[in-house]
Amino acid sequence: MKRDAARQVIETYEISQRRACCLVSVDPKTVRREAVPDNPHIRARMREIAAVRRRFGYRRIGLMLAREGITMNQKKLRRLYKEEGLAVKRRRGRKRATGTREPLPVPDGPTRP
Repeated sequence: MKRDAARQVIETYEISQRRACCLVSVDPKTVRREAVPDNPHIRARMREIAAVRRRFGYRRIGLMLAREGITMNQKKLRRLYKEEGLAVKRRRGRKRATGTREPLPVPDGPTRP
């Protein structure tokens, strides 16, 4: 109940989390603000690019976003890419021959010149 009261004080009076927790006498580490999804327009644009360009990873998508004027840190770009569930499709392994082959010939003896 105290955590809910602290959250309500934060939202109503727009004071810091630390001060609200002190007023309600609850540990500030237990009260969390609800995370606001950051950069929804960038996320949407990343999804659009990834849908068109299947083989583009986060670095190439970052370059395309930079060309459009959207620049950001590589760490943030990778985090958004992972959170959106984007990934480059894995290529399949190489095909191998199937079926039986001829057995290797057994030598009659040592070879002499």
